[in-house]
This record gives sequence, structure tokens and C-alpha cells, in this order.
Amino acid sequence: MKRTLVLTWFLMVCLSKVTAQSQYYSQSLPYDTKAVKVTHLHFFLHETLGGKNPTAVEVAQASISSLPFGTLYAIDDILKIGPEDKSEVIGNAQGLALMVGGNTTTGVMYVDFGFTTGKFKGSSISLFSRNPITETEREVAVVGGRGKFRMAKGFALLKTCFLNATTVIVDFNLTVIHD
Repeated sequence: MKRTLVLTWFLMVCLSKVTAQSQYYSQSLPYDTKAVKVTHLHFFLHETLGGKNPTAVEVAQASISSLPFGTLYAIDDILKIGPEDKSEVIGNAQGLALMVGGNTTTGVMYVDFGFTTGKFKGSSISLFSRNPITETEREVAVVGGRGKFRMAKGFALLKTCFLNATTVIVDFNLTVIHD
């Protein structure tokens, strides 16, 4: 009996030490109420699919099918303030697009929009999203950024303005939340 009491007392002393030491890790940090910034951007992506200076090229295609399913494209498209060919260039969109839909109308895109002029010069916004390319209007996800768009998140509403065999012009309306 005496041995049981000594063992119980010893365990209680050990447990009280653990509880006292664990309080160090239970401190709460104050909530940072810093306001987030919301930026709305509007510009046009100009893509050239053929000719002497294409901005989108096929880099790989699955050999198991003649369909575009599994086709990978590299892009270096031009961003302009308007849909007109003579509009001012504000940056470029560089990245990859992969055709993933068995019906070949869906792509997955990773694109980094780098701005080369204006107040966002040197900053970029990253998109990574499913893109149902044959739909006239669609939404894609903003998943990051750098420079003035560090820690960005948000969405982009896309609307195809012009489409033919060699040229695509897409209207981008972005809502970006960032630090």
C-alpha cells in the first residue's frame, strides 16, 4: 500500500511539471486586423496561333489519339489595354495550357501575367485553373502573385471577344485580393 502511494505521488509530481511546462506553447497571438487590398484590373489578352510570330505553340501531343486531348501548349501572349491591335501593350502572359477534356473543349491553364508598364510594372498575377475554352464567358482562379500582388487570390472573368483560325482576343476582368 505504501508503495502504491509513493508511486501515485511521484506520477502526480511528474504530471504537474508537464502541465506547467506546456503553458508556454498555449499562448495566443493577437489577431492582425490589417486591411486587405482589393484591386480590379481590366485588360485584353492577344494570342496569335500561327504565322511568323506565334504567341502560342504546341509543344507536345499524346500519341494515342488524333484528338487534341493531352496536347500541351506554351504561351507568351501579349496583354493590351484594348482589343484593338494598335492598343498599348502593358505586359505579357506566359505559361502553359493543357487540353484535358475528352471532348477537347476544356483546358487547364497555368499563366503568369507580368506587367511591364504602369503602376504595376514588375509585378505579376498567377492563374491556375480549369478553362472551358469554348464557352464565351468563363471564370478562372487567381492563385498567387509577386511584387504588388504578393499573396494574391481572387478570380478572373474571361470573355472571348474575337476568335478565328489564327487570332484570339480575350477580355480579362480580374478581382485580386492581396497584401
